[in-house]
Amino acid sequence: MNRPFLTSLLVLATLLVAPAVRAEKADRNKPMNVEADALRHDDLSQTSVFTGQVVATKGSILIRGARLQVRQDPEGYQYGVVTAEPGKRAFWRQKREGVDEYIEGEGTTIEYDGKADRVKFIGRAEMRRYRGAVLADETQGSVITYENTTDVFTVDGTTRGALQPSASAGGRVRAVLSPRAAASAASAPAAVASRAAPLRPSTTLGGERK
Repeated sequence: MNRPFLTSLLVLATLLVAPAVRAEKADRNKPMNVEADALRHDDLSQTSVFTGQVVATKGSILIRGARLQVRQDPEGYQYGVVTAEPGKRAFWRQKREGVDEYIEGEGTTIEYDGKADRVKFIGRAEMRRYRGAVLADETQGSVITYENTTDVFTVDGTTRGALQPSASAGGRVRAVLSPRAAASAASAPAAVASRAAPLRPSTTLGGERK
């Protein structure tokens, strides 16, 4: 194992063990492990920047991108920004609490706010929910914001500032939402899943409330 990679693991293991997302509660106590080509850590600002084929895991969370910047505030909350290589999208995946379901999403940029427990997919954004290995819901837009604490997501299909509308969505929101009742009847394990709060799209399609 080369020295830069070993340094990456040691820095992140000590820097990032703090409260994280609630979608899977066990994730909050798990260390973050990162593989990257290079690491720059600023101890004064408590910021680490990983570059080059970044792969990060923290419990059930999986992150992939070209660059990952992680900052930790004095309270121990983390704030991350993942960016993709030109022409590609960064990736995020996490298990939902108490059920065999996963949320995964892609965007040219992914922002994570540990204090607000929020994930935002920006630019050619797409978010999917899987029940086991089966795709249940799929949403596309320019910006998708997922609130882990409430399981509410908002989708914006319009251009804002420098953001460009999703090429696949043509500037409009696209969504496929599977009926939960049909999925429950399909298999016995779904009876357990039905006790969990389903994802709820926000009534506001304009993104986050200001």
